[in-house]
Amino acid sequence: MMAAPPASPSARSRGNAAGAGGGNTTSTMLPGPASRSNGGCIDLSTSGLLAHGAGSSVVVSDPRSMQLLCVLPMPASAASSLASFVTAVRWAPAGSLAAGLADDDADDHRPLRLAAGDRHGRIAVWDARARAVLHLLSLDESRSVAPGTSGGVQDLCWIHHASGWLLASIHGPSLLCIWETSANPRVLWMFDASPEYLSCIRRDPFDDRHLCALGLRGFLLSAVPRYDSDISLKEHRIVCGAGDVAELQRLEKEMAAPAPAPALAAFPLFSARLCFSPQWRHILYATYPRELVVFDLNYSTALSVASLPRGFGKFSDVMADPDLDLLYCTHADGKLSIWKRKEGEQVHLLQAVEELMPSIGTVVPPPAVLATAVWQSESIFRNIDKLSQDLAQTQSSHSVISDTNSDKNVYQGAMSYITSISEDGKIWSWHLTFDDKSADSKKINLGTSNHSDAGISKPRSKGLDFTVKINLMGQLHLLSSTVTTLAVPSPSLLATVARGGNNPAPAVPLVGLGTQSGTIEVVDVLANAVSVSFAVHSSTVRGLRWLGNSRIVSFSYNQVSDKTGGYNNKLVITCLRSGLNRPFRVLQKPERAPIRALRASSSGRYLLILFRDAPVEVWAMTKNPMMLRSLALPFTVLEWTLPAAPRPSQSAASKQSSTSKERSGEVTATESSDETAESFAFALVNGALGVFEVHGRRIRDFRPKWPSSSFASSDGLVTAMAYRLPHVVMGDRSGNIRWWDVTTGLSSSFSTHREGIRRIKFSPVVHGDRSRGRIAVLFYDNTFSIFDLDSADPLANAILHPQSPGTLVLELDWLSTRTRKDEPLVLCIAGADSSFRLIEVNMDTKINSGSKPLITKERFRPMPLCLPILFPMSHALALRMILQLGVKPSWFECNNTDKVGSNSFKAAPATFGDLRTCMIETALPPIGDSVVPELLLKVLEPYRKEGCILDDGRAKLYSAIVNKGAYARFAFAAAIFGDAQESLFWLQLPKALHHFLDKSRSKSTEKGLESSVHTGSEQTSTLNRIASRERSTAGNVAKDTENYGQLCTMAFKQDQLWFNANERIPWHDKLDGEDALQKRIHELVSLGNLEAAVSLLLSTPPEGSNFYPNALRAVVLSSAVSQSLHELAVKVVAANMVRTDKSLSGTHLLCAVGKYQEACSQLQDAGCWTDAATLAATHLHGSDYARVLQRWAGYVLRGEHNMWRALILYVAAGALPEALETLRKNQRPDTAALFLLACHEIYSQITAESEPADEASGSAPERTQKLRFPSKNVNEEDLIAVSEVFGQYQQKLVHLCMDMEPTVN
Repeated sequence: MMAAPPASPSARSRGNAAGAGGGNTTSTMLPGPASRSNGGCIDLSTSGLLAHGAGSSVVVSDPRSMQLLCVLPMPASAASSLASFVTAVRWAPAGSLAAGLADDDADDHRPLRLAAGDRHGRIAVWDARARAVLHLLSLDESRSVAPGTSGGVQDLCWIHHASGWLLASIHGPSLLCIWETSANPRVLWMFDASPEYLSCIRRDPFDDRHLCALGLRGFLLSAVPRYDSDISLKEHRIVCGAGDVAELQRLEKEMAAPAPAPALAAFPLFSARLCFSPQWRHILYATYPRELVVFDLNYSTALSVASLPRGFGKFSDVMADPDLDLLYCTHADGKLSIWKRKEGEQVHLLQAVEELMPSIGTVVPPPAVLATAVWQSESIFRNIDKLSQDLAQTQSSHSVISDTNSDKNVYQGAMSYITSISEDGKIWSWHLTFDDKSADSKKINLGTSNHSDAGISKPRSKGLDFTVKINLMGQLHLLSSTVTTLAVPSPSLLATVARGGNNPAPAVPLVGLGTQSGTIEVVDVLANAVSVSFAVHSSTVRGLRWLGNSRIVSFSYNQVSDKTGGYNNKLVITCLRSGLNRPFRVLQKPERAPIRALRASSSGRYLLILFRDAPVEVWAMTKNPMMLRSLALPFTVLEWTLPAAPRPSQSAASKQSSTSKERSGEVTATESSDETAESFAFALVNGALGVFEVHGRRIRDFRPKWPSSSFASSDGLVTAMAYRLPHVVMGDRSGNIRWWDVTTGLSSSFSTHREGIRRIKFSPVVHGDRSRGRIAVLFYDNTFSIFDLDSADPLANAILHPQSPGTLVLELDWLSTRTRKDEPLVLCIAGADSSFRLIEVNMDTKINSGSKPLITKERFRPMPLCLPILFPMSHALALRMILQLGVKPSWFECNNTDKVGSNSFKAAPATFGDLRTCMIETALPPIGDSVVPELLLKVLEPYRKEGCILDDGRAKLYSAIVNKGAYARFAFAAAIFGDAQESLFWLQLPKALHHFLDKSRSKSTEKGLESSVHTGSEQTSTLNRIASRERSTAGNVAKDTENYGQLCTMAFKQDQLWFNANERIPWHDKLDGEDALQKRIHELVSLGNLEAAVSLLLSTPPEGSNFYPNALRAVVLSSAVSQSLHELAVKVVAANMVRTDKSLSGTHLLCAVGKYQEACSQLQDAGCWTDAATLAATHLHGSDYARVLQRWAGYVLRGEHNMWRALILYVAAGALPEALETLRKNQRPDTAALFLLACHEIYSQITAESEPADEASGSAPERTQKLRFPSKNVNEEDLIAVSEVFGQYQQKLVHLCMDMEPTVN
């Protein structure tokens, strides 16, 4: 590999709590919408968490409950102060939680690692649970080149190696890199595929080491890391259609992006995507804009090509269903097409079409669907539910080959879940159900398809026997467009509630945001969510202000393009309670000047409308707004007074907080009338200042006490102002800040040494505040600072641009809900990246002066957040152990009725008496410490009371499987925490153990049969068995439903392996070429179909270079005479051919004389492990077959580093000691103990079925006291040691749980 210097170091997380400490602003941040600049990056973790790129941030959400979890903003780069667009996201595969308990700082053991790449070429590896950056990888820094040389990140993918998980990335147009992301992050290997444009990179689900990268021109690169720190590469080529080639050539000529730009930036509307088949090894699916290609990596050729159907938008992505043999293709026009594989071929037919953007309730033109993802996590739970419904069925060892048409059973009642992201900031979750065609024939006759939120699609091809229904499960509304302005309600005591009366309007925790698309988003800051969205304007919202706390006034304008010119100004009042939008000041003709700004008084009774080069209008905002008068003065800024500070009981400052009459000294009006007057301060173009007072319909001069003449500005216009009696604070375009007391005339000023000042905001004050002069200042360079004007040196004590690196600030204001002086000040920020943030500011102490993220707990969620993966590590392990040992379903019942939205689980008592009664009673022998479950239940009690352990659906499933066997509970616990491979292992364990025990029982019978039958007759019977098997499957061959989907990746039974290989035979019938011919012969010989192999060999033309080797093999295979001399000769020829011929022809000769064991060994030595297993499944039995499985398991463990698949092969081969030793070497004390329990339970059930009823009942109590392990090669001391180590692990877990505070949110 190519060595490289280490990447730049980064700050690492100091804790492992889910939200403990809160530690950054992401907990109170709302992201902007995703756009095409994000490249459609999306990923769903196996634990069910969704991550997608939106602007310069990564958004993490829960698609089940449709709630926002956190937003992870990309750090700013050294070359630029701005963060760049996130263009790739990828969750790391789930690690071992138990191993993480021993080594908390090991990255591979963090359950929620997330990699995100941006357009600057940087990759941030996050710990999403701690919300901290573990590593920041920069290819430019690693190569010591200028920033931007390597290009942006196109895609990411995690692959496995002996050292752990590595990260593969595509940089720029053609550079493929593999990174080490552990303690010493660095780039390990680079490959330049120029002049190709690499577009997509994916990991093989059958081999975690294997990845494939796809190019826009059809280039396909296959890479596998090897033991010797090198990479095994193989290049393939997909022949693209003429239309796609011509379009790409045209786009290359028109390309405007800079040279190192990745494919998503150079060709944003031309995409090429691939995905591996989860059903069939070596098969992958690729989409180009006009083609869907099925490609066989083993044959390096395309098996089928489907053209884009007429009337469809171009292909944008392809996804494979994890359980069903279906493909989901998304299109540029927002459609979702569903393709089903034709039986016996790798040809996919269009089955149904759905709309991912409903036509009802959306704007025209509708927002684009940017990204789509299929839920992998739900597939695991469906398998758990399906395989645990009848435990007796899983114990039977029936064949997976059936001559009945069981394909209907596969799709009947099947479900799938899809999440899509649209460019209007919405996350959509869709539920797809597949039903029998005959059941819905009446509904289908109503129309061809129904693209609504609950639609039924008619099959589009004959012979397809199911229909698809799609339902919208939920929608998460984030900010719908780029934020242009911001407003915070700060009603004064004069403002009254909207329902009438004299009750003052309280400050509400709401913020109004105006967007570029013309909508107004009202954000609830306590819930950190968009409360409501109003489509008010047809163009950009230029400004908005609150009228009290329940009405918002906003404006927009558009320029008239005809000869007369002018502007159409639009002013609208939006009522939050009724949702009505009322325009006012509606004019029939365009105006000469556009509206510049709005200024609303704190009571909401008056509104100032500022125009560009036109008089200011003063409006009374009554039920029917009316204009009071027009002020024809050259104003630069205008600001109303904020609500007066509360008056303390006795203080000199009480004079400053008195009524308007006391401050001005006027006695022309009564006290009551003056109390209802409001004033605003202003600055003119010539630098003059003034204060006007509005009372009723009268506007008069406030007559303040003027400052000294030296206070007048001579070097710049006043560009910003803030006014709260008695202080007026001003900023000019030279960066100077001046403040003035209107009652005493005192004034002062200082220079910020920055660019011009655009906005000044007074912080809210409450009774007892030490300072009343805190201001936030926004500069024209989109940075901000916070000053305290009451301090001796405001500039020295300022906070400069706090806690917003990489973000330009468009607008800011203080949140006005603070009621006590010990509450923090909260600043609302609208960023240029379309995000909305809350920042907590503390300036009371010099040591801790600064801003920090808002760490207050979110006080409202529409439903509990049931994600145990977010618990602190020890508490997550505690829940995992409780689920594994078995807890009664009643324990999940929550007594908080406000947070339970379903009637399935009724309210439970607040506390339980004896927590030991919550655990289920089993006949399993005791293992570990019996007191530990009760202690763990006490630790988990706060989570249970909050109702955030399992949601209703998960709790129902657990209650259904909790008494169906230990293996079902173990699989459920692994799936809850996202470990899909472990879950599949537990689901396959009963079958593997049955397979081993059945073979061991029949071993003696088989030996007797083999000794009495001649070798030749044995071969004849084998051929007859194969021929009959082929005849039975020639018509309708289908997999049994329980062996479909992800479980096929852990196949070990002979019938399963034989079926998987036999299904591939028709796919390659039409392939030409010598290499394809040799591989087809190899497949046929492995399956035992010697007649077809001979016919292919004899079809070789005489002039071919391989005619003589093929003829030799044909003669030997056709004769199949087993004489000792003939065997010896064939062995010698086979050995010579193996040395010289890479096609492994020697194994075919060994098969011809019945030496299948030696043939399997040769195939395994050559690295053809799947072929060896197929050959063994066809011809070998008993211990011979077990030896092949055991050697295969060793390779899977040490070569592919897939521990769970190796374990299931060990168990199927009867190598139980090796399986137990593997768990112990991998530091899995809990899994080793659970493995003993599961084997004990399954073995006891098998022996109980074979024993007489009275004998089994008499020995039942004895079985519960002693572990029964189905292997004589494991000593009793080893079993006791596993139990003791598990007890020590439990004690350590209890201590860690007691030391950790629960974090519910």
